[in-house]
Amino acid sequence: MQRIMADMNIQRPFTPDNPHPFAPYVAILGRGKTKSRPLTFDEARDAMAMILRGEALPEQIGAFLMLLRLKEEEPEEIAGFVAGARAAMDRPALPAVDIDWSSYAGKRVQLPWFILSILALVGTGLRVVVHGSEEHTPGRVYTNRVLAHYGLPIADSFDTAARQVETHGLTYLPLHVMSPMLRDLIELKPVLGLRSPVNSFTRLLNPFDAPTVMQGIFHRGFLDIHSGAAQILGIPNMAVFRGDGGEIEMRPNKPCPVWTTHGAADPVIETWPATLDDGHAPADEVMDIARLEHVWADADHDAYAVKSVVGTMAVALRTMGKADTPQAAWKMAEGIWAARDRSRLPLT
Repeated sequence: MQRIMADMNIQRPFTPDNPHPFAPYVAILGRGKTKSRPLTFDEARDAMAMILRGEALPEQIGAFLMLLRLKEEEPEEIAGFVAGARAAMDRPALPAVDIDWSSYAGKRVQLPWFILSILALVGTGLRVVVHGSEEHTPGRVYTNRVLAHYGLPIADSFDTAARQVETHGLTYLPLHVMSPMLRDLIELKPVLGLRSPVNSFTRLLNPFDAPTVMQGIFHRGFLDIHSGAAQILGIPNMAVFRGDGGEIEMRPNKPCPVWTTHGAADPVIETWPATLDDGHAPADEVMDIARLEHVWADADHDAYAVKSVVGTMAVALRTMGKADTPQAAWKMAEGIWAARDRSRLPLT
């Protein structure tokens, strides 16, 4: 919050006859049960743009975010926030990529096996942009830590990210590189005591305009919200499902409804079956990230890990339109996994 306050350059005081320009957005949400209403797409876009330009006061930002949290976000609001945030980014010309992969939750029960899914897909020639936030919740393993451990590409600017995509087919773009203000807002959770809409809409930022966007969420109630926002934003291909820990990772021990949208068309819901009989995910008490390399090399025959990697790849391939059915996508993903170079992790 101190960093947010330091960024403000706003003259006070304001009066009832001369209200702050951001005040109407707070009022829309806070007029009570009969008069409050959701923000329209345009209102949400403009409100977020004001916040990211430093034109809202800290107390307004806190009230705004918590009023949204209290009523829960609408698809139009999430889409508007995405549009406002994207407009505030200083993005150069960027190369074409295939998949946008957000990673904001971190893992606490199982290792981030989805990273092996990404590496296997990159090994087929696909270009993947991963973006996420880092270390905002204690006790979780975050993607940036794993990528740094293996020396995989992490960007310190959009230009660096573009070069990494061109050279390696992969980049990890931290949220603070895309938007320092958004990073500060997402880190307000321990201050406010609750997550805010920032935790939701950052997943849809799609900084490289990839035609396929992969979304992992934790709460089932956000499936329709994310699908609806994707429709409004016109994303060509988007899949959202309740992944392990909120990341984009299939849980092989449970059936998984996957909501897929293509442009403005209505969502298609496919329930992918469990691929393991055990209904309870084994907890990894050590969370040794060196095991990812061991599973890749077949030195660690972890059935849960392999099914998770293959299933996650399959959903991505199905979302891209490379397979007509989940079964065909699974078979294709199995082929990619079987054909990988086991001698070392790609790009390391």
